[in-house]
Amino acid sequence: MRIAQVTDTFLPVVDGVGRVAVAYAETLAKLGHQVTVIAPLYDTGHRGGMPYELVDYTGFKVPTAPQYKTGSPILDDHYRRRMAMLDFDIVHAHSPFTAGREALRLSRERGIPLVATFHSKFYDDFLKITKSETLAKMVVSNIVSFFERTSEVWAVSAASGEVLRGYGYRGPMQVMTNGTTLRPENPEAVARVRGRYGLEEAPVLLFVGQMNWKKNILRILEAAARLKSGGTRFQLVLAGQGSDEAEIQAKIKALGLLEETVLTGHVASTEDLDALYKAATLFVFPSLYDTFSLVVREAAAMGTPSVVVAGSCAAEDIRDHHNGFLCQDDPQDLARVIQAVLNDPEGSRLVGETARETLPVTWDEVMRDVLSRYGELIVTHRPKRRGATRRRRERGARLR
Repeated sequence: MRIAQVTDTFLPVVDGVGRVAVAYAETLAKLGHQVTVIAPLYDTGHRGGMPYELVDYTGFKVPTAPQYKTGSPILDDHYRRRMAMLDFDIVHAHSPFTAGREALRLSRERGIPLVATFHSKFYDDFLKITKSETLAKMVVSNIVSFFERTSEVWAVSAASGEVLRGYGYRGPMQVMTNGTTLRPENPEAVARVRGRYGLEEAPVLLFVGQMNWKKNILRILEAAARLKSGGTRFQLVLAGQGSDEAEIQAKIKALGLLEETVLTGHVASTEDLDALYKAATLFVFPSLYDTFSLVVREAAAMGTPSVVVAGSCAAEDIRDHHNGFLCQDDPQDLARVIQAVLNDPEGSRLVGETARETLPVTWDEVMRDVLSRYGELIVTHRPKRRGATRRRRERGARLR
């Protein structure tokens, strides 16, 4: 199968969507399919050894989020010439923005089906940027319009599908969960990150994600301040980068948490990130924003349990005190749950082991469902170009 993966974030990975796009590309290629990733140019470093094709176009920083890049692929002559040499059976967009527009153009121009994955709560993002409910709703309306022009939308969880329905989308939708890359534990890497970040004997509370208030980081800091005032020893590690990092640092200082808190910045090494998960006693993730808790699964893969907010998308597969812990969206309740976990290290370890057994799903397993659905869409797609329908049906029949 010839598959185009179109994304606004790729290598070097700066967020969860980028990690998902990389996992799709690597796993599909490993399974023997021809994968082409289409993304803005993030850097010009050497990219040897990739099992997939990468066709990038000139990118420039997004003013409101400088860790991201965007661009205009159709205006890049080199990109257009390379794309003219490639043929695809299906195109998959991981964003409704530049990636989505280019995926839609490819789908229409070539008469092939377009799948789009709904990854993020866009209304929350644009409400923060514009500080206007009216403008945020207008942007979301345009996003819904994009999704309605696709062959099918994939939601990464049932709860995220409900969010998109709440935005007004009424078209076809499938729940297609994300996988987890399972890697062996590395004690040497754990010792290395403990030394690098000064993680000593105190229990480690870990958060991984964007340094952005939308991730509910304030709840973590407020809960940590309560724990400290009660005499609890801990080290809080916040791993990631983002637009609110300076404000978060100021809040850490205001709450008197400078000695207990480590901000690592962006952790590019997957080995180091896995080591941080393994070094943690508890992964603290009270986000109400995320549509799928990829980081919760990554922590579980290292045997580390998570505490999440009851009713959030992150809590969809969590059973309290079985494979994770639930709290209310309240710093006092979050502090209560964390304290209970720290008071019972053996119980926490057992919950972490159950999380390892029940939460992560391998990308190979996910790709079996992905490829099955790709094949069905190729067979049933009705392209607008004359003469393409018969060829597409014959190709789809060969893929089944």
